Parts: sequence; C-alpha cells; structure tokens
Amino acid sequence: MICVQSAHIAPPRPAWTALDWWPPVGWWPDPARDLLTASAPPPGPSAASATFVLPPHAESVHSARSFAAGTLSGWRLDDLGENMGLVVSELATNAIRHGLRLAADRTREPVRLSLIRRDRMVVCALNDPGAGSPTLRDPSPLDVGGLGLHIVESLSVRWGWAPLAPYGKIVWAVLRA
Repeated sequence: MICVQSAHIAPPRPAWTALDWWPPVGWWPDPARDLLTASAPPPGPSAASATFVLPPHAESVHSARSFAAGTLSGWRLDDLGENMGLVVSELATNAIRHGLRLAADRTREPVRLSLIRRDRMVVCALNDPGAGSPTLRDPSPLDVGGLGLHIVESLSVRWGWAPLAPYGKIVWAVLRA
C-alpha cells in the first residue's frame, strides 16, 4: 500500500505506535530539527511525504528502493537517488531481518518506509515492530555484514532512531540534495 500526503492533512496525533505510525505532513525527527533553517519554508509546496508498506520478505527491499527512486523522481530530487537507494536498502534490510525477527509474535504488523521532504532535504524513515535498538558495530574482517549503519551514517547528514509506544521503533536518516 502506498500513501501520499499533501499539506492539507490533519495535524499529527500525540502518541504513535508501531501499528499506526504514518508521518504527518511537516514531521521531522527532533534530533535533526537544527538542520531546518529559519529560511527553510514551512510545510507547504516544498514539503511532502509518501509511505510504502513493505511485505515481510526479502524481496521487499527491491520494492522499497523502486518506491524511493520513483518518489524522488516525482519530487525532482533525482540527484539523491543513488545514495537514498543505498540508505533505503540498509534500513529496510535491518527492519525486515532484525525488527521482524525480534518481534516474532508481531510479524503480521507491517514495516513502513516513509520519505518526508522539506525543501532539498529528505528523511528516509522505517518503522518496525521490533524492540531492539540499532547499533553501529565494528565487525571483524571475517564477519559477513555488520556495516549497514556505517553506510547509512556516511551517506546521511544525520541518522537516528526513536522507540514507538508500546513497542517498535522508527529508524531515520536525513539526506540533502
């Protein structure tokens, strides 16, 4: 399911859960608010969001990348496409691999990918029902994997995560065109 919001949507609700988190127009992660300058326009024509629900299987990562590329193209931010594709791949893979596994009793709940635009910056946000916190690892040279969040960190202006009530989390990364 794809949900595209315009600037005419109702204001955000006070408490979000893993079951119903959809970014309201103008949403921005609190730890990245300082990236929005006073000269940045308020939510309006240069603010938008789009959300894609990922089915709980590995093939969803490709679909998530395609959704991101199409959304950025529609927003005329194609120059973010390659980096956003890598960030989406890493965060979607983590949400499906770790978030759903850690929430085995809640695997029917969706993983959602949301892209939130504010002028030339876009937040890539994924929520999943897992309770585990994303952590940068320092894998040994023989480890397979473990560098995903390092890739996200290197390509984004800022990244982070926040718990959702009563369980779940949202992991986000801000990219600038």
